Amino acid sequence: MQFLLSFFNALPGAVAQGIIWGIMAIGVYLTFRLLDFPDLTVDGSFATGGAITAILATQGVSLWICVLLGFLVGCLAGLMTGIFHTKFGIPAILAGILSQLALYSINLRILDNKANQPLNARNYNLMLSLNEPEWAIVVSGLFSLVLIVILYWFFGTELGSGIRATGTNPAMSRANGINTSRNTIIGLVLSNGLVALSGALLAQYQGFADVNMGRGAIVIGLAAVIIGEVLLGKIFKNFGLRLLTCVVGGVLYYVVITLVLRMGLNANDLKLLTALVVAIFLGVPYWKEKMAIRRLGIENAKRAATASVPASQPAQAPAVSATEGVA
Repeated sequence: MQFLLSFFNALPGAVAQGIIWGIMAIGVYLTFRLLDFPDLTVDGSFATGGAITAILATQGVSLWICVLLGFLVGCLAGLMTGIFHTKFGIPAILAGILSQLALYSINLRILDNKANQPLNARNYNLMLSLNEPEWAIVVSGLFSLVLIVILYWFFGTELGSGIRATGTNPAMSRANGINTSRNTIIGLVLSNGLVALSGALLAQYQGFADVNMGRGAIVIGLAAVIIGEVLLGKIFKNFGLRLLTCVVGGVLYYVVITLVLRMGLNANDLKLLTALVVAIFLGVPYWKEKMAIRRLGIENAKRAATASVPASQPAQAPAVSATEGVA
């Protein structure tokens, strides 16, 4: 009984944090699914958004401006990765690693060479806070819904459709006159801007920004994307609903994390648990495909075996001896 009470008390905080990370998962979805680009920049741009927000908020800047600037600086991080990839010819994964590495030093500079920057809700009028998880759910939920509506509209435009085509078939897109390099850069800019926006909200929610707050963010984002796809992908076919599954996946991920922590899991094992969750959910579609192929093979074998059995021969008339029928 005490365990259930503790879990339900922690549930609003898990939902709020899951929605915030769900916004980050939307950014991961744009590169991972739409562009087919494994972007590791997010581990750095997530912390960049939080660092910008924390530093500016402590200097009295409006939080709306802080969040907006965090989004824009995250866009610049995505631009850096896009230029590395399209203009320097650096492979996607390596381009993301280089940007992530550079952002670590940049984030330290933003934080005035400090590892973290406190942002206490008692001293600042924050948009959302760990102390009020129910209100944090409302604020983060509104942010995610507005972003989904804007993205749904944008990716229905000619430019947005071109970005989606670039990720689906780059060669055919180039053959149809689409500038795939430009579209890749725009997709990375938009993705990392959303990731930094999520970091800006998380810095307010948890009450501080840390230079390492984005470490492993790509894995959490992938976990949210994959969980949402596996559980709701067949139900939600619409693009806007697909984006919503990222937020739902983030919430489910943090609910599960909260549950296992209340069951006594060592917090140091969270990264291991996250890796296992992602591996399992990534393997589910593969296992489903293998099972479907196996069932199809069994059915085909049964049909072939049935077709190979000869049809029953009609009965022949008995042979007549030479003496029969002689008067």
